[in-house]
Amino acid sequence: MAHKGRAMGLPISQQAKYWGLAALVFLVLMYLMGNVLVPFLVGGAIAYFLDPIADRLERMGMSRVAATAVITLVMFLVVVLLVLAVIPTLIQQTAALVNAAPEIARNLQTFLTDRFPDLLDETSIMRKTLADIGDFIQSKGADLAQGLISSAMSVLSAVIFIVVVPVVAFYLLLDWDKMVARIDALIPRDHVATVRRLAGEIDKVLAGFVRGQLTVCLIVGAYYSVTLMLAGLQFGLVVGAIAGAVSFIPYVGAIIGGILAIGLALFQFWGDWLAIGIVVAIFVMGQFIEGNILTPKLVGNSVGLHPVWLLLALSAFGSLLGFAGMLIAVPVAAALGVLMRFVTAQYQASLLYSGVASTAEIPLPVVRDEDAR
Repeated sequence: MAHKGRAMGLPISQQAKYWGLAALVFLVLMYLMGNVLVPFLVGGAIAYFLDPIADRLERMGMSRVAATAVITLVMFLVVVLLVLAVIPTLIQQTAALVNAAPEIARNLQTFLTDRFPDLLDETSIMRKTLADIGDFIQSKGADLAQGLISSAMSVLSAVIFIVVVPVVAFYLLLDWDKMVARIDALIPRDHVATVRRLAGEIDKVLAGFVRGQLTVCLIVGAYYSVTLMLAGLQFGLVVGAIAGAVSFIPYVGAIIGGILAIGLALFQFWGDWLAIGIVVAIFVMGQFIEGNILTPKLVGNSVGLHPVWLLLALSAFGSLLGFAGMLIAVPVAAALGVLMRFVTAQYQASLLYSGVASTAEIPLPVVRDEDAR
Protein backbone atom coordinates (compact mmCIF):
# COMPACT_ATOMS: atom_id res chain seq x y z
CA MET A 1 0.00 0.00 0.00
CA ALA A 2 1.41 3.33 -1.05
CA HIS A 3 2.14 5.85 1.67
CA LYS A 4 -0.05 8.90 1.59
CA GLY A 5 1.52 12.31 1.92
CA ARG A 6 5.18 13.09 2.03
CA ALA A 7 7.75 10.94 3.79
CA MET A 8 9.42 12.40 6.82
CA GLY A 9 12.92 13.78 6.39
CA LEU A 10 16.01 12.56 8.18
CA PRO A 11 16.19 13.27 11.93
CA ILE A 12 18.15 16.37 12.89
CA SER A 13 20.83 14.29 14.62
CA GLN A 14 21.55 12.33 11.41
CA GLN A 15 21.54 15.51 9.31
CA ALA A 16 24.06 17.07 11.71
CA LYS A 17 26.29 14.01 11.32
CA TYR A 18 26.22 14.22 7.50
CA TRP A 19 26.89 17.96 7.40
CA GLY A 20 29.63 17.61 10.01
CA LEU A 21 31.22 14.78 8.03
CA ALA A 22 31.12 16.90 4.87
CA ALA A 23 32.83 19.78 6.69
CA LEU A 24 35.49 17.40 8.06
CA VAL A 25 36.18 15.95 4.60
CA PHE A 26 36.50 19.49 3.23
CA LEU A 27 39.07 20.48 5.87
CA VAL A 28 41.05 17.25 5.40
CA LEU A 29 41.19 17.78 1.64
CA MET A 30 42.33 21.36 2.14
CA TYR A 31 45.03 20.16 4.54
CA LEU A 32 46.30 17.37 2.27
CA MET A 33 45.89 19.09 -1.11
CA GLY A 34 46.22 22.76 -0.19
CA ASN A 35 49.12 23.54 -2.51
CA VAL A 36 47.50 21.65 -5.38
CA LEU A 37 44.21 23.51 -4.92
CA VAL A 38 45.78 26.99 -4.72
CA PRO A 39 45.51 27.80 -8.46
CA PHE A 40 41.90 26.63 -8.52
CA LEU A 41 41.06 28.69 -5.43
CA VAL A 42 42.71 31.75 -6.95
CA GLY A 43 40.93 31.17 -10.25
CA GLY A 44 37.61 30.73 -8.44
CA ALA A 45 38.16 33.94 -6.47
CA ILE A 46 38.91 35.84 -9.67
CA ALA A 47 35.81 34.40 -11.37
CA TYR A 48 33.63 35.30 -8.39
CA PHE A 49 35.03 38.83 -8.37
CA LEU A 50 34.40 39.32 -12.09
CA ASP A 51 31.02 37.57 -12.38
CA PRO A 52 28.96 40.77 -11.82
CA ILE A 53 30.85 42.45 -14.67
CA ALA A 54 30.10 39.51 -16.97
CA ASP A 55 26.42 39.62 -15.95
CA ARG A 56 26.27 43.33 -16.72
CA LEU A 57 27.85 42.82 -20.15
CA GLU A 58 25.29 40.10 -20.82
CA ARG A 59 22.48 42.49 -19.95
CA MET A 60 23.99 44.92 -22.46
CA GLY A 61 23.50 42.33 -25.19
CA MET A 62 26.78 40.38 -25.25
CA SER A 63 26.90 36.61 -25.05
CA ARG A 64 28.52 34.95 -22.06
CA VAL A 65 31.43 33.80 -24.21
CA ALA A 66 32.02 37.30 -25.61
CA ALA A 67 31.73 38.90 -22.17
CA THR A 68 34.21 36.42 -20.71
CA ALA A 69 36.64 36.99 -23.59
CA VAL A 70 36.49 40.77 -23.20
CA ILE A 71 37.05 40.58 -19.44
CA THR A 72 39.96 38.16 -19.89
CA LEU A 73 41.62 40.44 -22.43
CA VAL A 74 41.28 43.49 -20.20
CA MET A 75 42.64 41.61 -17.18
CA PHE A 76 45.56 40.34 -19.25
CA LEU A 77 46.45 43.91 -20.24
CA VAL A 78 46.20 45.04 -16.61
CA VAL A 79 48.51 42.23 -15.45
CA VAL A 80 51.04 43.06 -18.18
CA LEU A 81 50.96 46.72 -17.14
CA LEU A 82 51.52 45.81 -13.50
CA VAL A 83 54.38 43.45 -14.30
CA LEU A 84 56.14 45.91 -16.60
CA ALA A 85 55.52 49.19 -14.78
CA VAL A 86 54.36 48.95 -11.19
CA ILE A 87 55.85 45.81 -9.63
CA PRO A 88 59.54 46.52 -10.49
CA THR A 89 59.23 50.07 -9.13
CA LEU A 90 57.53 48.77 -5.99
CA ILE A 91 60.31 46.23 -5.37
CA GLN A 92 62.98 48.87 -6.04
CA GLN A 93 61.43 51.38 -3.62
CA THR A 94 60.98 48.69 -0.96
CA ALA A 95 64.64 47.72 -1.17
CA ALA A 96 65.66 51.40 -1.10
CA LEU A 97 63.50 52.01 1.97
CA VAL A 98 65.09 49.05 3.76
CA ASN A 99 68.59 50.28 2.91
CA ALA A 100 67.74 53.84 3.99
CA ALA A 101 66.46 52.71 7.40
CA PRO A 102 69.81 53.23 9.23
CA GLU A 103 70.16 56.78 7.89
CA ILE A 104 66.56 57.57 8.82
CA ALA A 105 67.18 56.23 12.33
CA ARG A 106 70.34 58.36 12.66
CA ASN A 107 68.47 61.44 11.48
CA LEU A 108 65.77 60.72 14.04
CA GLN A 109 68.43 60.34 16.71
CA THR A 110 70.00 63.68 15.71
CA PHE A 111 66.61 65.38 15.70
CA LEU A 112 65.78 64.12 19.18
CA THR A 113 69.20 64.81 20.70
CA ASP A 114 69.07 68.43 19.48
CA ARG A 115 65.87 68.93 21.44
CA PHE A 116 66.54 66.50 24.29
CA PRO A 117 70.22 66.80 25.29
CA ASP A 118 69.84 64.03 27.84
CA LEU A 119 69.84 61.59 24.96
CA LEU A 120 73.52 62.38 24.37
CA ASP A 121 74.32 60.16 27.30
CA GLU A 122 75.95 57.04 25.93
CA THR A 123 74.13 54.92 28.50
CA SER A 124 70.71 56.25 27.50
CA ILE A 125 68.32 53.42 26.72
CA MET A 126 66.50 55.51 24.12
CA ARG A 127 69.74 56.31 22.32
CA LYS A 128 70.71 52.66 22.17
CA THR A 129 67.23 51.75 20.98
CA LEU A 130 67.30 54.32 18.20
CA ALA A 131 70.75 53.19 17.14
CA ASP A 132 69.63 49.58 16.94
CA ILE A 133 66.40 50.23 15.01
CA GLY A 134 68.04 51.06 11.71
CA ASP A 135 70.53 48.19 11.85
CA PHE A 136 67.76 45.74 12.76
CA ILE A 137 65.50 46.88 9.90
CA GLN A 138 68.34 46.75 7.42
CA SER A 139 69.52 43.30 8.49
CA LYS A 140 66.12 41.71 9.00
CA GLY A 141 64.09 43.74 6.53
CA ALA A 142 65.99 42.50 3.52
CA ASP A 143 65.73 38.91 4.72
CA LEU A 144 62.02 39.35 5.40
CA ALA A 145 61.34 40.86 2.00
CA GLN A 146 63.36 38.15 0.28
CA GLY A 147 61.59 35.47 2.32
CA LEU A 148 58.17 36.82 1.44
CA ILE A 149 59.05 36.97 -2.24
CA SER A 150 60.52 33.48 -2.18
CA SER A 151 57.52 32.06 -0.33
CA ALA A 152 55.08 33.73 -2.68
CA MET A 153 56.93 32.51 -5.73
CA SER A 154 57.14 28.97 -4.37
CA VAL A 155 53.39 28.86 -3.81
CA LEU A 156 52.26 30.98 -6.72
CA SER A 157 54.87 30.20 -9.30
CA ALA A 158 55.12 31.85 -12.67
CA VAL A 159 53.52 28.83 -14.31
CA ILE A 160 50.42 29.23 -12.14
CA PHE A 161 50.05 32.89 -12.99
CA ILE A 162 50.75 32.47 -16.69
CA VAL A 163 48.82 29.27 -17.42
CA VAL A 164 46.73 27.63 -14.72
CA VAL A 165 45.03 30.55 -12.95
CA PRO A 166 43.89 32.39 -16.11
CA VAL A 167 42.57 29.15 -17.64
CA VAL A 168 40.71 28.18 -14.47
CA ALA A 169 39.32 31.69 -14.05
CA PHE A 170 38.20 31.80 -17.69
CA TYR A 171 36.27 28.53 -17.60
CA LEU A 172 34.78 29.18 -14.15
CA LEU A 173 33.65 32.64 -15.24
CA LEU A 174 32.23 31.20 -18.45
CA ASP A 175 30.17 28.53 -16.66
CA TRP A 176 29.53 30.36 -13.37
CA ASP A 177 25.73 30.58 -13.72
CA LYS A 178 25.51 26.95 -14.82
CA MET A 179 27.57 25.80 -11.82
CA VAL A 180 25.38 27.78 -9.43
CA ALA A 181 22.26 26.23 -10.96
CA ARG A 182 23.80 22.75 -10.73
CA ILE A 183 24.70 23.20 -7.06
CA ASP A 184 21.19 24.52 -6.39
CA ALA A 185 19.75 21.34 -7.92
CA LEU A 186 21.77 19.23 -5.46
CA ILE A 187 20.45 20.96 -2.34
CA PRO A 188 18.29 18.64 -0.18
CA ARG A 189 14.69 19.51 -1.00
CA ASP A 190 13.64 19.68 2.64
CA HIS A 191 16.04 22.57 3.22
CA VAL A 192 16.18 24.24 -0.20
CA ALA A 193 14.43 27.46 0.91
CA THR A 194 16.60 27.85 4.01
CA VAL A 195 19.84 27.02 2.18
CA ARG A 196 19.01 29.45 -0.61
CA ARG A 197 18.31 32.21 1.91
CA LEU A 198 21.54 31.53 3.82
CA ALA A 199 23.51 31.29 0.57
CA GLY A 200 22.07 34.63 -0.51
CA GLU A 201 23.13 36.22 2.78
CA ILE A 202 26.63 34.72 2.49
CA ASP A 203 26.91 36.00 -1.06
CA LYS A 204 25.79 39.45 0.11
CA VAL A 205 28.50 39.49 2.77
CA LEU A 206 31.17 38.26 0.35
CA ALA A 207 30.03 40.65 -2.38
CA GLY A 208 30.17 43.52 0.07
CA PHE A 209 33.52 42.60 1.52
CA VAL A 210 35.48 40.80 -1.20
CA ARG A 211 34.26 42.72 -4.22
CA GLY A 212 33.50 45.96 -2.45
CA GLN A 213 36.37 46.14 0.04
CA LEU A 214 38.96 44.86 -2.44
CA THR A 215 37.85 47.56 -4.87
CA VAL A 216 38.17 50.14 -2.09
CA CYS A 217 41.67 48.88 -1.25
CA LEU A 218 42.76 49.08 -4.88
CA ILE A 219 41.36 52.59 -5.35
CA VAL A 220 42.76 53.88 -2.05
CA GLY A 221 46.17 52.31 -2.69
CA ALA A 222 46.32 53.78 -6.19
CA TYR A 223 45.23 57.19 -4.88
CA TYR A 224 47.87 57.30 -2.14
CA SER A 225 50.61 55.96 -4.41
CA VAL A 226 49.96 58.38 -7.28
CA THR A 227 49.41 61.47 -5.12
CA LEU A 228 52.40 60.82 -2.85
CA MET A 229 54.66 60.27 -5.86
CA LEU A 230 53.34 63.48 -7.44
CA ALA A 231 54.02 65.26 -4.13
CA GLY A 232 57.65 64.16 -4.45
CA LEU A 233 57.77 61.69 -1.56
CA GLN A 234 60.68 59.36 -2.14
CA PHE A 235 58.92 56.12 -1.18
CA GLY A 236 55.40 57.14 -2.17
CA LEU A 237 54.58 53.95 -4.07
CA VAL A 238 55.51 51.71 -1.12
CA VAL A 239 53.58 53.84 1.37
CA GLY A 240 50.52 53.87 -0.90
CA ALA A 241 50.68 50.10 -1.38
CA ILE A 242 50.89 49.52 2.39
CA ALA A 243 48.04 51.94 3.12
CA GLY A 244 45.85 50.35 0.46
CA ALA A 245 46.64 46.78 1.53
CA VAL A 246 45.47 47.30 5.11
CA SER A 247 42.53 49.56 4.29
CA PHE A 248 40.13 46.65 4.88
CA ILE A 249 40.54 47.45 8.60
CA PRO A 250 38.71 50.75 9.24
CA TYR A 251 41.09 53.67 9.88
CA VAL A 252 44.11 51.37 10.27
CA GLY A 253 45.25 51.80 6.68
CA ALA A 254 45.09 55.58 6.88
CA ILE A 255 46.80 55.63 10.30
CA ILE A 256 49.68 53.33 9.31
CA GLY A 257 50.15 54.93 5.91
CA GLY A 258 49.81 58.43 7.37
CA ILE A 259 52.37 57.85 10.10
CA LEU A 260 54.81 56.30 7.64
CA ALA A 261 54.31 58.99 4.98
CA ILE A 262 54.40 61.94 7.37
CA GLY A 263 57.45 60.51 9.13
CA LEU A 264 59.28 60.12 5.82
CA ALA A 265 58.14 63.59 4.73
CA LEU A 266 59.56 65.14 7.91
CA PHE A 267 63.00 63.73 7.10
CA GLN A 268 62.85 64.47 3.39
CA PHE A 269 61.18 67.90 3.50
CA TRP A 270 62.28 69.18 6.93
CA GLY A 271 61.81 72.96 6.86
CA ASP A 272 59.58 72.83 3.77
CA TRP A 273 56.28 72.99 5.64
CA LEU A 274 54.27 73.35 2.45
CA ALA A 275 55.46 69.95 1.17
CA ILE A 276 54.79 68.35 4.56
CA GLY A 277 51.34 69.95 4.65
CA ILE A 278 50.59 68.51 1.20
CA VAL A 279 51.39 64.99 2.44
CA VAL A 280 49.14 65.50 5.46
CA ALA A 281 46.37 66.87 3.23
CA ILE A 282 46.66 63.83 0.95
CA PHE A 283 45.84 61.47 3.80
CA VAL A 284 43.11 63.69 5.22
CA MET A 285 41.44 63.81 1.80
CA GLY A 286 42.00 60.09 1.26
CA GLN A 287 40.35 59.25 4.58
CA PHE A 288 37.41 61.51 3.73
CA ILE A 289 36.95 59.92 0.29
CA GLU A 290 37.25 56.39 1.69
CA GLY A 291 34.92 56.90 4.65
CA ASN A 292 32.24 59.06 3.01
CA ILE A 293 32.19 57.99 -0.64
CA LEU A 294 33.94 54.69 -1.43
CA THR A 295 33.08 52.50 1.56
CA PRO A 296 29.37 53.45 1.80
CA LYS A 297 28.89 53.08 -1.95
CA LEU A 298 30.96 49.95 -2.66
CA VAL A 299 30.83 48.05 0.64
CA GLY A 300 27.71 49.29 2.41
CA ASN A 301 26.95 49.67 6.07
CA SER A 302 25.77 46.14 6.86
CA VAL A 303 28.43 43.78 5.57
CA GLY A 304 28.40 41.81 8.81
CA LEU A 305 32.06 40.73 8.66
CA HIS A 306 33.83 42.31 11.61
CA PRO A 307 37.55 43.09 11.06
CA VAL A 308 38.54 41.25 14.25
CA TRP A 309 36.62 38.16 13.14
CA LEU A 310 38.30 38.39 9.75
CA LEU A 311 41.79 38.68 11.26
CA LEU A 312 41.08 35.68 13.50
CA ALA A 313 39.95 33.63 10.50
CA LEU A 314 43.01 34.62 8.46
CA SER A 315 45.35 33.75 11.32
CA ALA A 316 43.67 30.44 12.16
CA PHE A 317 43.25 29.11 8.62
CA GLY A 318 46.63 30.46 7.54
CA SER A 319 48.32 28.67 10.44
CA LEU A 320 46.45 25.39 9.84
CA LEU A 321 46.31 25.24 6.04
CA GLY A 322 48.99 27.65 4.86
CA PHE A 323 48.38 29.92 1.88
CA ALA A 324 45.37 27.90 0.75
CA GLY A 325 43.84 28.45 4.18
CA MET A 326 44.24 32.20 3.85
CA LEU A 327 42.43 32.05 0.51
CA ILE A 328 39.39 30.31 1.99
CA ALA A 329 39.47 32.27 5.26
CA VAL A 330 37.22 35.10 4.08
CA PRO A 331 34.49 32.88 2.53
CA VAL A 332 34.52 30.56 5.53
CA ALA A 333 34.42 33.49 7.95
CA ALA A 334 31.48 34.98 6.05
CA ALA A 335 29.64 31.65 6.02
CA LEU A 336 30.25 31.03 9.71
CA GLY A 337 29.08 34.54 10.54
CA VAL A 338 25.83 34.06 8.64
CA LEU A 339 25.30 30.61 10.16
CA MET A 340 25.92 31.92 13.67
CA ARG A 341 23.31 34.64 13.14
CA PHE A 342 20.89 32.01 11.82
CA VAL A 343 21.51 29.72 14.80
CA THR A 344 21.11 32.65 17.18
CA ALA A 345 17.79 33.60 15.58
CA GLN A 346 16.59 30.00 15.81
CA TYR A 347 17.60 29.85 19.46
CA GLN A 348 15.78 33.10 20.29
CA ALA A 349 12.64 31.76 18.59
CA SER A 350 12.76 28.47 20.53
CA LEU A 351 11.19 27.43 23.80
CA LEU A 352 14.68 27.05 25.25
CA TYR A 353 15.09 30.83 25.07
CA SER A 354 11.56 32.13 25.60
CA GLY A 355 10.22 29.45 27.96
CA VAL A 356 6.70 28.11 28.20
CA ALA A 357 5.26 31.06 30.15
CA SER A 358 5.94 33.54 27.34
CA THR A 359 4.37 31.42 24.59
CA ALA A 360 0.99 30.87 26.14
CA GLU A 361 -0.93 32.51 28.93
CA ILE A 362 -1.50 30.33 31.98
CA PRO A 363 -5.31 30.01 32.39
CA LEU A 364 -6.74 31.31 35.62
CA PRO A 365 -8.73 28.84 37.77
CA VAL A 366 -12.49 29.01 37.22
CA VAL A 367 -14.42 29.80 40.40
CA ARG A 368 -17.95 28.40 40.41
CA ASP A 369 -20.78 29.96 42.37
CA GLU A 370 -21.22 26.96 44.60
CA ASP A 371 -17.48 26.98 45.40
CA ALA A 372 -17.69 30.67 46.31
CA ARG A 373 -20.59 29.95 48.67
